Amino acid sequence: MTISDPAISALLSARIAAGDFPSAVYLVAQKWEIKLAGVLGNAVVEPQSIPATLDTVYDLASLTKPLITGMLCARRVERGDLSLEKSVSDYLPEFDRPDKRSITVKSLLTHSSGLPAWRALYVITGGDRARTLQAIADVDLEYQPGTGVVYSDLGFIVLGLLLERITNKTLKELADQEIFQPLALKQTFFSPEQAMQTGIAACESGNMFERDMLRKTNNDDSAHWREELIWGSVHDGNAYFLGGVAGHAGLFSNANETLLVASQFLGLSTRLLSPATCELFSQNLTIGLDEARSFGWQLAETKDSAAGLDLPRNSFGHSGFTGTSCWIDPNDSRIYILLTNRTHARALPFANINPVRRQFHTLAQAALTS
Repeated sequence: MTISDPAISALLSARIAAGDFPSAVYLVAQKWEIKLAGVLGNAVVEPQSIPATLDTVYDLASLTKPLITGMLCARRVERGDLSLEKSVSDYLPEFDRPDKRSITVKSLLTHSSGLPAWRALYVITGGDRARTLQAIADVDLEYQPGTGVVYSDLGFIVLGLLLERITNKTLKELADQEIFQPLALKQTFFSPEQAMQTGIAACESGNMFERDMLRKTNNDDSAHWREELIWGSVHDGNAYFLGGVAGHAGLFSNANETLLVASQFLGLSTRLLSPATCELFSQNLTIGLDEARSFGWQLAETKDSAAGLDLPRNSFGHSGFTGTSCWIDPNDSRIYILLTNRTHARALPFANINPVRRQFHTLAQAALTS
C-alpha cells in the first residue's frame, strides 16, 4: 500500500509556502515496492495554475547524467566496448593533444577530468553545433586530470558524444533502444511533444541564471537567449543548443518512471545490467580526492552531500538543477525520489534545496524503519 508521510508532506508544504518551489512529488521505494508517495503544490503557476500529480513530468536536468549517459556507458563497459582506464583520445581523436591525453573515461564519469564545470557552447562554438566536440577539446583544463573533482557538464557532454561516435547512433536512439523500450516507458523521453505541455512542470522564464553566468565571464551577452517561459522544453541552455538531447541534460520523466530507471542500478532488480556491474555504482572511484564519486554518481560519504547523515555511506545519488534528485541505498534496496521545479515562478537567486533533500531522506528513513 502506498501512503503519504505526514512529516514529509509538512516539510514540503512549508517550503512551498516559503517560495522555494511551487510543487513537489516524492516516491520512496523499498525492494521495488513503493512505500511512500505524495504530491503537493502546482506544477504550473503562470500563465495558468495546474496542480501537480503523480503523473506530472519534470525536466530531470542533470539526472540525465547517471540515468542515461551513465547507464549507456555501463552497458558498453560490461560488453567490453568501452574501458574505464583508456584515454578518451583513444575514442575521440579531437582529444589527442598533450593536455588532454591523460583524460580517461573514468575521469569523465567521476568529474575528475580537469575540464571546467561549464561553458556556453552557443558562444564557444560560434553557434555551430557540429563544432561542439572540438570546442570542448580546445578548452583549457583547470587542473591535472585525476587530481581533483570539479563537477563538469562539459565532461558528460563529451561522454554523450563519445557514445554516439562508437555506436554510430544518436544518444536519443541509444536511450530509446536500450532503456526506454526495454522498460516499456511511456512518459520518459527527450524533447517532449508540444501537445503534452500541460502535463509537464514549468521551469524558468528567460534563462536568466545562465545569462548571469555568461555576463560574469565577460562573453557576448547577445548570443542565444530564450525570453519566454521554458515549459515543455529543456531548461538547460547547452542541451537546448544541442537539440534537446545531450549527455548532461535533457531527460524528462515522472516519478514512477524515474523509479523504474533508478531500479536498474541495483543488482537485485536490474534488467539492463549484470549485478556485478551494478557494484560499480557504490564504489568510491575517487579515493583521496575531495569528493567521493562512483561510476556516474556521487556517494553519500561525500562531505555535506544531499544524502544527509541517515543514508548508508555507500548510497549513491544525483540531483538536477531544476530541483530534482534521486538517491539509492544498495544495502536495503531503497530508492528516494524527490522532484520539484524550483526554477519556476521565482526571481533569482533560486533556493538551495539541499537542506530540504537531506531532511526528506531523514524523514523517509524514519518512516521506513518505524
